[in-house]
Amino acid sequence: VQLVESGGGLVQPGGSLRLSCAASGFTFSSYYMSWVRQAPGKGLEWVSDMAGDGGRTNYVDFVKGRFTISRDDAKSTLYLQINSLKPEDTALYYCARDLAGRGECDYWGQGTQVTVSS
Repeated sequence: VQLVESGGGLVQPGGSLRLSCAASGFTFSSYYMSWVRQAPGKGLEWVSDMAGDGGRTNYVDFVKGRFTISRDDAKSTLYLQINSLKPEDTALYYCARDLAGRGECDYWGQGTQVTVSS
């Protein structure tokens, strides 16, 4: 299993980013996939998941309306569109394979850094 995130960067408050995660080594469409983040000095925080085959999505409450998870099963790629970025969104964002949704993850990528600062 390999998960490779990209798309992070430095962005001003109110800006947007689209994170991507290229997956390989397993049947992508058969699994939930999650985004999990870790802010500086804090623990891991589950953000969102999406069921396989373009199924239902879930979000932690404080990102609803700003974050949108999506996936392209034909490309084995997971996405996270982040709008209206806030400084408190600064974190290392990980893509993870999720066994049952809501952060029951067994494989992780290396992460992509999102920094929100003026």
